[in-house]
Amino acid sequence: MSDPPADIEAPPRRRSGHDPWGALRFRDCRLLLSGSLAGNIGIQMQMTAIEWEVYDRTGSALALAWIGLAQVLPVILLSLPAGHVADHCERRRVVMLTQLAIGLCGLGLAAFSAGGLHVGVAYALLLVIGCARAFMHPARAALLTHLVPREIFSNAVTWSSGAYHTALVAGPAAGGLLIGLLGRPAPVYLLGAGASGVYLLLLGMMRPRPVTASGRSITLASLAAGIGFLRRRPVILGAMSLDLFAVLFGGAVFLLPIYAKDILRVGPEGLGWLRAAPAVGSIAMSFLIAWRPPIEKAGRAMLWAVAGFGAATVVFGFSKSYPLSLAMLFLTGFLDSISVVVRHTLVQMLTPDDMRGRVSAINAMFIGASNELGGFESGLVAHLAGPVFSVVSGGVAAVVVVGIVAVACPQLRRFGSLSKL
Repeated sequence: MSDPPADIEAPPRRRSGHDPWGALRFRDCRLLLSGSLAGNIGIQMQMTAIEWEVYDRTGSALALAWIGLAQVLPVILLSLPAGHVADHCERRRVVMLTQLAIGLCGLGLAAFSAGGLHVGVAYALLLVIGCARAFMHPARAALLTHLVPREIFSNAVTWSSGAYHTALVAGPAAGGLLIGLLGRPAPVYLLGAGASGVYLLLLGMMRPRPVTASGRSITLASLAAGIGFLRRRPVILGAMSLDLFAVLFGGAVFLLPIYAKDILRVGPEGLGWLRAAPAVGSIAMSFLIAWRPPIEKAGRAMLWAVAGFGAATVVFGFSKSYPLSLAMLFLTGFLDSISVVVRHTLVQMLTPDDMRGRVSAINAMFIGASNELGGFESGLVAHLAGPVFSVVSGGVAAVVVVGIVAVACPQLRRFGSLSKL
């Protein structure tokens, strides 16, 4: 990873000690994180609205499962070519094009809702959004590495995680509140489209980076290069695998409409806060990590954090108390933030720049599989055996996965400080 380009003056650094604001002292980093915050708020508002609207129309857990599948299929199918694009095109421009597509789909969702169109239209638009996000994630992740010096990159990751999880608080809470106040979700989709426009504007304000074209065409070997790299880096592969399987089984977010409507009986406003609770926990941990020096014994910290995530998920699954449910969801986010910072720092700092797009794309595929495919798995199990069994069994499976990874990948278990990367 290189320092910011020479034509951009580096901000003054603290004379000694850890600087919790280090990454935010760089203008383009602030623009990227601010745009990402706005765009993710819009996405989360839309997701809260679509989950509520689809379940309210159908009353089916399986219908919620299809939402997850519609988002994860593009990530799985397009991640390798998306990584190639991120390594061979201007990454900022790639992110801008994806935001334009997401904004247009937001307008389409508003038309779907206002016109009472078949839910299949929503699934089709979600597929397009999934395609855009498949190309956005690796380009954005690789772009961040060029905005700050190497020694404070983990600080940039921490603030990036904090911005993302702030969106997970503001987006669902605002979406649920607006649905409750207005009685219809169409305006929420419009606001989401506007948020994508803000992201696009802030990206346009960044100083363009010169792109050195490699001249390589897309081949099977170039697409698979990221996979070959990961096979030679067990620490990165172990961290990514842990996140994949733990969240695949332990994620309960796609069943929250069922808990809000049928188990806890708190309505759309309650759903918004249930969706926001994990993000509040993540924000709290992000500030704690940012204020402290880089994590020591990062591998063990990640393993214990994911085990705690699974245990909190089990308690949430059994809970019929709204405050206890909020507390457990808060705890899942609090612990998951540790995993996010460790994994993303390892992926970006241990990967050469000409490979970052492809490795980031595989990482995005793992994340997409763990989140959206996990949503499909949770919805399917809930359809067959009930939502409580789905959530509780998933939390138990997440804890089991931690034990398997700890034994199978001793390199991750023994990994030390992030400051020595």
